[in-house]
Amino acid sequence: MKRVTPVLVLCTALVAVLPAQATAADRPAHRDAHGRALHGSHGHSGHDRDSYGTKAPYAPRQNPRTYQKPPAGFTPVFTEDVSRHGSRAASDSEDGDLVLALWEKAAAEGQLTDRGAEFGPVVRALLAAMDKVGYGNLSGRGEQEMRDTAVRLRQRMPELFAKIAGKGEKIDLVSSGQGRAVASGERFAGGLADADPELKPLIGPVRTDKDLLYFHKAAGGAAYRDYIENDQRLAATLKSLTDQPATHAHARDVLRRLFREPFVRRIENGEFASLGSAVDVATAVYNLYAIAPAMREESPRGEGWHMDRYLSAKDADWFGYLGDAEDFYEKGPGFAGSDITYKMAGVLLDDFFEQVETKREGTNDKGAELRFTHAEEIIPLAALMGLPGSTKPVSPQRPYTYKDNPWRGADVSPLGTNIQWDVFAKGDRYLVRMLYNEKETAFKAGCRPIGKGSAFYDLDELERCFGRR
Repeated sequence: MKRVTPVLVLCTALVAVLPAQATAADRPAHRDAHGRALHGSHGHSGHDRDSYGTKAPYAPRQNPRTYQKPPAGFTPVFTEDVSRHGSRAASDSEDGDLVLALWEKAAAEGQLTDRGAEFGPVVRALLAAMDKVGYGNLSGRGEQEMRDTAVRLRQRMPELFAKIAGKGEKIDLVSSGQGRAVASGERFAGGLADADPELKPLIGPVRTDKDLLYFHKAAGGAAYRDYIENDQRLAATLKSLTDQPATHAHARDVLRRLFREPFVRRIENGEFASLGSAVDVATAVYNLYAIAPAMREESPRGEGWHMDRYLSAKDADWFGYLGDAEDFYEKGPGFAGSDITYKMAGVLLDDFFEQVETKREGTNDKGAELRFTHAEEIIPLAALMGLPGSTKPVSPQRPYTYKDNPWRGADVSPLGTNIQWDVFAKGDRYLVRMLYNEKETAFKAGCRPIGKGSAFYDLDELERCFGRR
């Protein structure tokens, strides 16, 4: 989440229409494939998974024993997916550096709380762990997420992979070219080969396609980048959401856990403005909290960093909401009447269709197409495809809140998230089943499955529904 320095003049017209923010109790519980509640690395039930936003750790969402069987006579012929990279270290040390700079001043003046005294060494250790992994690189948890997802893919479709091995079909891996996406592809390939050694010679090296899997920074994302940099409605909306009285109140709560009251007042009064405002500091603490689960394997004894000790559940919820709001407007459904945030994902959706269509035509010699990318691509694709939680834009008059909108970063694009199409054939008829985070998921409204409640769709029907004819 970007830091937003508080300003004196609020966008009062927007703030005035903000509905009350939903609490964790108002939101549905998140469950894994076995029905267990999902939380962060510490498993503390007081902290809702939503509070981690798009840094939430990955977990498959459906028990594999409950997948529907394809209709009689249909056999698997192809599978393809797109995955966000696995859990990673923070992009840089900026948040830790800011917090430690203030922490050292407070320590020198005896202005730390008991809990605050513990916080500095934990942050130093977390920064050291991320530096060792490499800022922005896959963590141990991220590597394991990729391997485990590959193993489950092989277990889910044994008939397909036996056919791939028997026919010598290719398994193509493609990434954005960014280090963590490349490494995700490599770890995924390793997990697949370990699960079925016969596949190893069929798995190609991870190739790069920036236009396909880093489109927000490629030529196709030029209009999008102009929106992010210059759209005044976007800037005003994000400022109004961030610079609410509630944000300042939650920031104060965060600071009071770490620093004594006189030091908190000095931060709020701007004495340390060269380092950051009270909201900047609280946001930095939140960002460390949010990234900590991704670094669980690098914590002492692999038991987690227990960052929930330094941020209350309510404060984590609020700053998680602000992060989600930014992602919603910059990458997700955004403003009603505009597709600027997700239109560019059409190149990736087109590739999904083309892979299946060429398989049907007999010109695709691959058995699997596996892609590795980033939240900046997954979130727009989810909106473009109308996936659950990504179908409701907002108006400038009624901004995004948890209470009024189902969009959650922890659901739409957690670390390691994936969208998969499995393809089955019987003669010249092709069926497609979609999995979203390994859960059978209906295609968008207007697409008709082969039967009521079925997870399978005729390819012809999907082509009609998505306007490819």
